[in-house]
Amino acid sequence: MSAAPLVPAELAATGEGTPFSPLYDDVYHAAAGGLAQARQVFLGGNDLPARWLGAEHFTIGETGFGLGLNFLATWQAWQTASMPCRLHYVALEKHPFRHDDLARALARFPELDALAAELVSRWPPLVPGFHRLHFAGGRLTLTLLFGDAPHLLPQLVACFDALYLDGFAPAKNPEMWSPALLSALTRRCHDGTTLATWSVAGDLRRTLEHLGWTLERRPGFGGKREMLTASRPLAVSPSATARRLAREAESPSLQSWAFLARPPCSAVASPAPTFPAPGADERKAIVIGAGLAGTAISERLASRGWRIELFERNPAPAQEASGNPAGILLPLLTKDDALAGRLSRACYLYALRRLAGLPGVRWSPCGVLQIARDNAHEDLQRATIDGQHLPTEFAAFLARDAAATLVGRPLAQGGWWFPGGGWVAPASFCTALLAAAGEHVRAHYGVAVTRIARAAGSWQAFAADGKLLAEAPHLILANAQAASALLPRPIPLTLTPIRGQISYLPPAAIGAPALRHVLCRNGYLTPPDAGTACLGASFDRDDQDIAMRSADHRGNLQRLEELLPGILAGTAASIDAGQLEGRVGIRTATRDRLPLVGALPAPMTAEQASRLTLATLPREEGLHVLLGLGARGMVWAPLLAELLASQMADEPLPLECGLADAVDPARFELRALRRNSKFQ
Repeated sequence: MSAAPLVPAELAATGEGTPFSPLYDDVYHAAAGGLAQARQVFLGGNDLPARWLGAEHFTIGETGFGLGLNFLATWQAWQTASMPCRLHYVALEKHPFRHDDLARALARFPELDALAAELVSRWPPLVPGFHRLHFAGGRLTLTLLFGDAPHLLPQLVACFDALYLDGFAPAKNPEMWSPALLSALTRRCHDGTTLATWSVAGDLRRTLEHLGWTLERRPGFGGKREMLTASRPLAVSPSATARRLAREAESPSLQSWAFLARPPCSAVASPAPTFPAPGADERKAIVIGAGLAGTAISERLASRGWRIELFERNPAPAQEASGNPAGILLPLLTKDDALAGRLSRACYLYALRRLAGLPGVRWSPCGVLQIARDNAHEDLQRATIDGQHLPTEFAAFLARDAAATLVGRPLAQGGWWFPGGGWVAPASFCTALLAAAGEHVRAHYGVAVTRIARAAGSWQAFAADGKLLAEAPHLILANAQAASALLPRPIPLTLTPIRGQISYLPPAAIGAPALRHVLCRNGYLTPPDAGTACLGASFDRDDQDIAMRSADHRGNLQRLEELLPGILAGTAASIDAGQLEGRVGIRTATRDRLPLVGALPAPMTAEQASRLTLATLPREEGLHVLLGLGARGMVWAPLLAELLASQMADEPLPLECGLADAVDPARFELRALRRNSKFQ
């Protein structure tokens, strides 16, 4: 389901200077002070920071992120308490502020200066969906849900320890206080969860009581006489009255209350069952493969305190497909904002944030121009940008003349311009990830795992001579096509090898002016780095020959001509394809071109499959995959590794569950068994 374009918040203020929303005709916080309100109502109302002490991790949910004052006040209190636990903060916001407006609004709070600057520096472009941001060395995670709450909340997999109900007043914005939305929040809570809000509206109190909350009124903040706190002493089902209220709710997407039949907390709408939060002895894993996928998941787990045994059959990391000198960073756009486009957008933006915060990576956010193939494709590109109202800092359409001016060369068509995109050396990213993981990852290079088995609650990895290499409660296959040979049983993952050959060009072959941006069409061309531009790439399915081919160099030169018309008759005329150097990589993709991320399915019959879903089917406990990254590994790997690590650690997921479903490794087997069940 595509999301409606975001409508940004407008920065305004009352006569007294209090931030104000013209759209809702309401203030963002009490005139007596936003920070003081956050500390009394939301932190104090949830008995924080006392409840953080002794906890390993803690999850807060907020309705209405606004200026981010509640988040920043929480961060400040958590930091003052010496960061006693891993803190997850999940916030819904339908109308986020633009970057510059947020910076101006937060400048009024000098006591938050350093924290506010970090938030503003990571603030995402205003596109719909989930945005995961990391702070404090990864111990604080902010997941922003930009868009309609009734659309996004059912897509959230999380279990809240505390709730901040801070939407605009119920009379101004009833959708944020509807029985259906409150029930969706409640279903993501557990025994002992608390909530706090400045509102004591009668409808709110009655709805919370029907949903099983125990209420308490406390002295209010500023001019309000009272505020409301509540707790969940028992795991209770909504009352009949609560169900009736839901049918009368104004939010059509939540009226059915179908989600109430699902189990609470992490299993709600889960694309794959997340297991109970592992104890210290269980936070160990074996990872097979040290390319983009393997190093990314190793680092994400290491950031959570896991111990990793990493095995790579080559003598160093990133020696196969991840060893190409340049991976291209650009999202996939689809006219109707289809699932693949939404997933790609989330992964692309997360990858840019990770690269910006990871020292030692060789990369350049030089911008990417994706040139249209023909006039019809150019029209489609223009319509896609216009229809989705994408912010220009994320993507824009440039007509041919504007695109040619940007590049400094004649072009056949206009195209999409991604100003934040660019190129990255994948091997440097892998090395930087392992450096960031530190002693939590023990790497074994030149060691091939040829068999895996489960025994006594652990997974074991064996060498060809039968030697036991390692054992741990969890094992992750991140070794591309080679993973199929290690599966404990045949599972239809539809993995297909795709041979890609790139060509290296000297800058003289491209001529002047110097190329400053990545160009893409049917192929790609990077700006020269260290004297060499990368041109590619061939795309040969079911081909694993790593020998260099002159024919593929000629094919790449044709791609160059399509990117820069006339170049083969000019500066590149003397290039001999037979003399070009390059590199061959074997990428691995699935039938639907989406990766495989999550726990593998356990054996099941066709009859079982006919009545199971991805959320309920049995899994091979502790056996996970991160595979099928194809030609977009540099875009996919960072966020999908974060997704897998979040599943394994039983944390809030960084993606909508519909997108997590789309990469679930059980999807092909479930479909195949369902088809078989129709003929039995």
